[in-house]
Amino acid sequence: MLMPKRTKYRKQFRGTMKGKASRGNTISYGEYGIVALEPCWIRSNQIEAARVAMTRYVKRNGKVWIKIFPNKPVTKKPLEVRMGKGKGSVEYWVAVVKPGRVLFEIAGVSEEVAREALRLATHKLPCKCRIASRAELEGGDNNEG
Repeated sequence: MLMPKRTKYRKQFRGTMKGKASRGNTISYGEYGIVALEPCWIRSNQIEAARVAMTRYVKRNGKVWIKIFPNKPVTKKPLEVRMGKGKGSVEYWVAVVKPGRVLFEIAGVSEEVAREALRLATHKLPCKCRIASRAELEGGDNNEG
């Protein structure tokens, strides 16, 4: 599972997910990618499940890039615990995703194989996504939401 090696603080506030992605919104390494269409938190195990689905489908040919990293801790208190007594312990890690953010990229395989691998990966993710090519995003419609 992905998580930071160390952080300055153990626990964080929840924060907001307003606006569109201003960084990470272009396909920079591969030829095809998954673009988020709505804001969400993506857990580390969901990122891993999507990666496994893609690499299994392409039979380890080509190259896959993961463009997001879960660096936000989410805390949870145990079941049946009374209110108060401080914040809960860190339960899992999430990547904060805004609309327009490129989540995964793929290259080195044919277009139909790449699109099918990315389609399988989108089923593992908690937000609506679309599959885009490098040419589509360079056309200027990357922040479609």
